[in-house]
Amino acid sequence: MKNSHTSPLVFFYLLLVSVSSNLIQESCNKAAKLDPQTIKLDFCVSNFEGNPKAKSATTVSDLVEVSIEAAITNVTSIGSIISKLLENKSLESFERDGLKNCSWLYSLAGTCLQGAGEAFKAKNYATAGVDIVASIEAPMNCEDQFKKKKGFVSPLTKENNIFFLLTDISRVFMTIAQKG
Repeated sequence: MKNSHTSPLVFFYLLLVSVSSNLIQESCNKAAKLDPQTIKLDFCVSNFEGNPKAKSATTVSDLVEVSIEAAITNVTSIGSIISKLLENKSLESFERDGLKNCSWLYSLAGTCLQGAGEAFKAKNYATAGVDIVASIEAPMNCEDQFKKKKGFVSPLTKENNIFFLLTDISRVFMTIAQKG
């Protein structure tokens, strides 16, 4: 008798996983077509298929919220990386100042993303969009901190690139969600 109830539950679960996987694939595909210079389909899909909240998403709006949360988590991670880099006593003052500026930029980006998430949930899409775009400035400005000194490479290039991609995906997903 137990088996008669289990089969429909398993079928429903598999159907739900399939729908969310299709949503992720379709949304990432649309995002990559809307912004082919920045958003790569593989990066987008891999970032969401491993996220339990994204797997339970039923709309692109759900994915917007998940993408903003992922970017906020990434800001926190970058803050930790910067703190560890600043522990190095042999940093030149130029490097130390650059890292401190990046820390400040990412702190602002985190605040902007928090505001974007709240505004999006309140259906204030204009404010959410402005906040997301403002957060996208952090990795570019951080990278520029280290370009001021000829021949110097930023220790945060990889992190800056990933954060830029995550926030740009949020921006494009929001555009897709608004179009319906």
